[in-house]
Amino acid sequence: MAIKDDITGIQHVGIPSKDLDKTIAFYESLGFDQAGLFHNGENRCAFMRFGNLTIETWEGDPVAMTTGAINHISLNTTDVDKAFADAKAQGLNLKNSEIQSIPSFWDKGIRFFNILGPNQETIEFCQIL
Repeated sequence: MAIKDDITGIQHVGIPSKDLDKTIAFYESLGFDQAGLFHNGENRCAFMRFGNLTIETWEGDPVAMTTGAINHISLNTTDVDKAFADAKAQGLNLKNSEIQSIPSFWDKGIRFFNILGPNQETIEFCQIL
C-alpha cells in the first residue's frame, strides 16, 4: 500500500515558542482553547485547538522569530507501524531511523516519525495511543 492510505487527516501544526505562556494567551485571544498541556522532560508543550485546527507549541527549542517559523506539519495515522513501513517502501526521505515515542502526551502517549518534503519541510506521521 501507499503512504496516502495511512493518513486520516491533519493532526496539528507545530510551532516552537519563545514564551509559552504568552503564546497560549495569544491563541486564546484568537478563540483557541487549550486542549492539552504536557511536559516533555523539563519543557512544557501546549495543544491549542480551534475547530478542526490544532497548533502544538512548546518551549525549549530554538525559535526562528521570522516568517517560516513553523517547525512541522503533523498528519494523523491510526497505525504508525504500517505508515512507517509504507514510507520506507515508497522511498520517502526519513528523518528518523525508527519510530519515536513520547509517553507523557495525551492519555497513553504518542508514537511518530518524520520525513522531509522536497523543500526540506518536516512532515510528521503521528498516532495518538
